[in-house]
This record gives sequence, structure tokens and C-alpha cells, in this order.
Amino acid sequence: MVAIMTETTRTVSPPTKRPVRQLLAASVGNAVEWYDWYAYTFLATYIAAEVFPKGADNSLVPLLSTFAVFAVGFFMRPVGGLVMGAIADRRGRRAALTVTILLMGGSSLLVGLTPTYETAGVLAPVILVLARLLQGLSVGGEFAASTTFLVESAGPGRRGLFSSFQYVSTTAGQLVASGIATLLVDTLSDGQMNGWGWRVPFVLGAVLSLVGFWIRQGAQETRSAEQQQAPRPALFEALRRHPRQSLLICGITAGGTIAYYTWTSYLPTYAELNAGIEKSDALLAGTISLAFFALLQPLGGLLSDRFGRRPLLLFFGLGFALLTVPLLHALHDSFAVLLLVQCAGMVLLTGFTSISAAVNAEAFPPRVRAAGIGFPYSLTVAMFGGTAPYVGTLFKELGHADLFPWYVAVLCLGSSLVYLRLPETAHKPLER
Repeated sequence: MVAIMTETTRTVSPPTKRPVRQLLAASVGNAVEWYDWYAYTFLATYIAAEVFPKGADNSLVPLLSTFAVFAVGFFMRPVGGLVMGAIADRRGRRAALTVTILLMGGSSLLVGLTPTYETAGVLAPVILVLARLLQGLSVGGEFAASTTFLVESAGPGRRGLFSSFQYVSTTAGQLVASGIATLLVDTLSDGQMNGWGWRVPFVLGAVLSLVGFWIRQGAQETRSAEQQQAPRPALFEALRRHPRQSLLICGITAGGTIAYYTWTSYLPTYAELNAGIEKSDALLAGTISLAFFALLQPLGGLLSDRFGRRPLLLFFGLGFALLTVPLLHALHDSFAVLLLVQCAGMVLLTGFTSISAAVNAEAFPPRVRAAGIGFPYSLTVAMFGGTAPYVGTLFKELGHADLFPWYVAVLCLGSSLVYLRLPETAHKPLER
């Protein structure tokens, strides 16, 4: 389908000297980024109650509410991937990571300080929309910069292992956000949660962002001296000069992102809607399976360093293409069955998540690596991953809930066809 490298191979420089410190800098910052992102998701009902009007007297405000809660963040992620990726390619990976962590900290604080609709009127949802725009910009840029930074920091034969920490840290941020939200809901009254409790995680997120910023200041730049001295790439150079690689990222990601968001975010709701699972049981099964998922990631990365990227990708893609329908149809009113289905999916999903950063980084030359990854990846996530809960709910409302598993399976089959054509890059030196 595509040749991975189209430029003449340049000198391959050695990896960074402090790989563990590099790993910590990328992982901690990424966890903080995703903590802030998921905190908004977990507390959206409290935010909506305080920031948006309860009535429909102003047609603009309900529209803003829907746009802010469900669409704005994902809409901005491709923009963030492109802009922050360009910063990483022009100014360095560490510079981009500094911008993304500060941007997320500022947007998190802005959410925490957003006035209520009662006190500020329509200005309140406008401020919240702005904060969500900044969060989406930051998250899209974080993936582009941290993916490149992680893989370029890895030692020989360790790119897959380092790549796996992208989702270890993402899952850690999600679990911390879920835990803090649950703790607040369990310990505070409804009045306290609606009054000030929902703001606490966002103020804490701003503080944690400063911690991530401090850790990243000690990180080593991974862009080679040759690249630093070269002319700066244009904003759309990756798309213009490497269109095949850009399409390749979309093909690699489509099945992975629909499976990821279905299994890590939507499955508890799907089980409630279609299998009669109690909400508390669904959330508990989701939390346990996420912890299990995080533990699997380094194993997947190590396996890919030894046996290659393509076998793991095919394990994921064909596994989901064949098993999504029977797994989701197996759900019924049982906590044990739900947990088993979620954990089985997490094993298959690891074939994609543990190495997606490495596969993406190995697809582009260093000059445009971050921007080349960031835009097509985030665009595909917005199109297929971000819409997964809504597509699933739409099928349910139309009386065709059984079609959603087939939708997931078909997208994973499509990505599997891309994986079959991928050249193996695990044991080749990474151009720097």
C-alpha cells in the first residue's frame, strides 16, 4: 500500500542518554493531560447543571451546551495535532510538550473557575466552550509530541516497550480522574457537589500540570542536531509531501480507535442499555478492566520488539473483526460475564494500543514526524473514536442495537487489510 520511507536515509543518531527520565517525563505529563480530559467527562452532568440554563428560554444556550459537552474537544484535537506537531518539528519535542502541559493546566483551571449561569448568564457556557477548545487543542498536540518523544527516546530494540507507555499513562490518568470523581460523589452531598465539589478536580488538575511541567524541564531534546539546523518545515508539509503515509495513519487508526473507545468508554453504557447491567456493576467492571489493560501494555510492547509490529496489529484487527459480535452478544445481566467480555477485549486491544505510537513514528521521517502523526491520527479519532458512543446510542434508538457490533467489526477488518500490507519496521533503525 505504501512505502514507509520516501526520503533518502540520513544518519541515524543514537538514542537519548537517560531513557528512564525521558519515559517519566512523557508518561507523567501524558497522565496529567488525560486526567484533565476525563475529569470533564466524569463530571459533565454537574457542569451542565450549573453552567447551562435549566430551561430552553434561549435557543443558543442549549446548542452551546450540546456542542461543548459532546463535540468541541474532539473537533479541536486534529487542529492541536497539526499545530503542536508543527511546533515539535520546528522548535523541538520538549518545547511542544511544555506548551501542551501548560495549555492543559490553564484550560483545566478555567473549567474550575467557570462562573455559573445564574451569576454570569450566557458568558458562563461561552467560557466553558473556550476551555474545552483549549483542552482539545492540548490533547491533540500531546499525542503528536509525546508519541514522537517517547519513540525517539527509546534505546535499541525498545521502541515498542517505550511506545506502550503512551496508553499506560493515558489509562492511569483516566483511573485517577474516575477515582477522584467517585470519591467526591461518595463523600459530598448533592448540594456540595453542585456548589463547589465538581470544581475541585479541575483545580487539582491545574496543580498537577505544574508538576508535569517541572518534570518535563529536565527532559532531553530528542530531535537530532541535524534536524535542528535544517530549514523549518511548513505547516502542511507532511500532508503535501507524504500523503500516502498520512492515509496510512488513518487506516491504521480507524479500527483501533473505534475498538478503544467502545471498550474503554462506551461498554459500561452499552451493557446498561442492551444487557440490563446495573450502573454500579458496569462502572466497577470498567475500572477493573482498565487496570488490567494498563498492566498489559508493556507486555505488548516487548512482544512487538521481539516478533515485530505486524503480528500484534493483525492479532488485534482480526481478533476484533471475528470476535466483536459474539463478545457483545454474550452480554447479559451478569457482572462476571461483563468483566470477562471487557478483559477479553482488552487483551485483543493491546495488540494495537501498545505499539500504535511506535508504528506511527516509524512511518514518517524526523523532519515532519510529529505533525505527520498528529493531524491524521487525531482526525481519525474524531471521526470514529469520538463518535462511537453516539453511533451505538443511535443504533439503539433506531431499534437496531445489534448493528453496532458489526460496525466495530467491519472497521477493524478494514484496518486489518492495511496491516497486511504494512512493511515490518520493528528491527530497523529509527531515522533521527
